[in-house]
Amino acid sequence: MLVWVLIAKYTHSCVRLEHGDGGGTLVIDPGVWSEPEALVGADAVLVTHEHGDHVDLLRLKGLGVPVYAPRAARIPGLDFIGVVPGEEFTAAGFRVMAQGGRHARSYGELPDCAHLGYLVEERLYHPGDSLYVPDRPLETLMVPLQASWMKTSEAIDFVRAAAPERAYGIHDGQLNGRGLSSVNGWLTEECGGRYQWLAPGSAVR
Repeated sequence: MLVWVLIAKYTHSCVRLEHGDGGGTLVIDPGVWSEPEALVGADAVLVTHEHGDHVDLLRLKGLGVPVYAPRAARIPGLDFIGVVPGEEFTAAGFRVMAQGGRHARSYGELPDCAHLGYLVEERLYHPGDSLYVPDRPLETLMVPLQASWMKTSEAIDFVRAAAPERAYGIHDGQLNGRGLSSVNGWLTEECGGRYQWLAPGSAVR
């Protein structure tokens, strides 16, 4: 049973989880915009989908640890363990359940691809590029802040629908300072005290 988990935020959608008892380290969505140090000492990696801002192919090819991704993902040159929606597995000592199945709709049918959110230890949920809400209570929600497929009101509604104890912003790599301040202000005001933004490189327990 986990006593606590260290949650470290890196640029854009990358999140690193470390067992509080000195156990394994799990990294989610280390993309081309995230810092290389996010992967130092990683024991396993979860990839929500095939887009480059969520999976850095060159770094992961040489990492030498298990990488989990949607079974139908198109990530040429990367050996990964294919996962399907609803599947439960253990990665780096963490219990993980795959959620959802498809990328959020952007425009028309694009970009439609295989996609999974990951519920870790039934406590923390990383949705990747989707606003799929798990059907169970959440302690911690990672909430996308900006993308071509979403607007700020959807981020607010996502937090309200999931009703976590706490929520932290991700998917913010394309926001400048003014935009980030605006989005953070809206979520802070509208999400009932649940929301907090973590600067890249910062961590919480």
